[in-house]
Amino acid sequence: MSAGVVAPVRRPLIEGHKTYHQITEDLCSPTEKAPTRAWVIAFIISASVLAFGLFCIVWTIWMGIGSWGANRTIGWAYDITNFVWWIGIGHAGTLISAILLLFRQRWRTGVNRAAEAMTIFAVICAAMFPLIHVGRIWVVFYFFPYPNTRGSLWPNFNSPLLWDVFAISTYFSVSLLFWYTGLVPDFASIRNRATGLRKKIYNGLSFGWTGSAKHWQRWESLSLVLAGLSTPLVLSVHTIVSFDFATSVIPGWHTTIFPPYFVAGAIFSGFAMVQTLMVITRKILKLEEYITLEHIESMNKVILVTGTIVGVAYLTELFIAWYSGYVYEQFAFFNRAMGVYWWSYFGMMTCNVISPQIFWVKKFRRSVLITFIMSIFVNIGMWFERFVIIATTLARDYLPSSWSYYKPTWVEIGIFIGTIGLFFTLYMIFTRVAPVVAIAEVKHILKVGGDQYIGENATHSHSNDLDHSHSKSHSDHGHH
Repeated sequence: MSAGVVAPVRRPLIEGHKTYHQITEDLCSPTEKAPTRAWVIAFIISASVLAFGLFCIVWTIWMGIGSWGANRTIGWAYDITNFVWWIGIGHAGTLISAILLLFRQRWRTGVNRAAEAMTIFAVICAAMFPLIHVGRIWVVFYFFPYPNTRGSLWPNFNSPLLWDVFAISTYFSVSLLFWYTGLVPDFASIRNRATGLRKKIYNGLSFGWTGSAKHWQRWESLSLVLAGLSTPLVLSVHTIVSFDFATSVIPGWHTTIFPPYFVAGAIFSGFAMVQTLMVITRKILKLEEYITLEHIESMNKVILVTGTIVGVAYLTELFIAWYSGYVYEQFAFFNRAMGVYWWSYFGMMTCNVISPQIFWVKKFRRSVLITFIMSIFVNIGMWFERFVIIATTLARDYLPSSWSYYKPTWVEIGIFIGTIGLFFTLYMIFTRVAPVVAIAEVKHILKVGGDQYIGENATHSHSNDLDHSHSKSHSDHGHH
């Protein structure tokens, strides 16, 4: 893609008048230096939390599901709430890397690598819950349709729970491919700087990449094909997760608005998690010049739009419940807002609908502190949303004699916190072994996004830039 003409109002995406070599240096060095004290402390904390989570999982398997707070009325509780929450968090990675790649959005380059890694780690966290909540984990292979001699024991293809298995395994494999494809040229950059065993390991990881024009051309085509495959997945995975509820006949779940509103909610919570991680990462790894306020503002705009869509979906649900004249549906929604779980409903409304509206103000969109606080708020709100959909709907059914109240036990809370520990442990390891920002992609936009070429501090005129657009360095050659 030639440099093209960049509008004068466009702000730079790379600051600090970087050269190609400085970009390699800045982004490879975190993987080469000894870990900082902050990293070691954070790693010990997240690994300890993960260890406690593993203890709780072993406890669940040893003692049985009775160690959870689920009861005869509320059979789905923390496990499915957390499962849907984690799957939602994974969505931003695919959206940033696939859809924004197809739309040629340049600001994706600073955040796509970490967001894709986040997708994979979130899906791993999510996949743990269905394995545990079936109760007998040692027969979990009954999930899969494979030739067996058990007679009539065969998965029910009419069940959305089986669709989940296919959707999530496809999602995981495509995301993993996409993430790894992007890493190959960067692993080669690290290999070229490394020696000894480290060089051998990175040579294997980069598949002997040489950076020839043919390599770049194949890498490009593969990226585009995978982006094309991932785009429908962004929409389909959470749609199928919403079918877990929408295909039932329970008032409050049996609605057709679920698929689009689950997808919007997933992108909403995913971007919030990217913000949480990116704000911490840019501070600890000193990447402020690559993950700029421009990136943060762009992501806040997405959070604002998807948060508003989710708000409209909530109001639509309330309106349809009223307009339908169906008393059971009306009771389900009245019970959400005014029943025993009123606190979770108002927590959801405040965090998901009201709080993101602060981003209409540019000053707040560009404030790192406000962004960080809001991103945590949004994820608390999205967790509440899943809890409201699952727990409040099941707590009150047709028979008042079976109404009950669900409280999680320490085991369930431990498993949930343990998955957060797993997520952060994996993320911390990832920041040590791979560049957190995609080196090749950042180099590609240097001529059209670097602050020496555009913006107030530009030192090169744009005509000069166009002359140079044909003589890009080989490390950038053929990209896009």
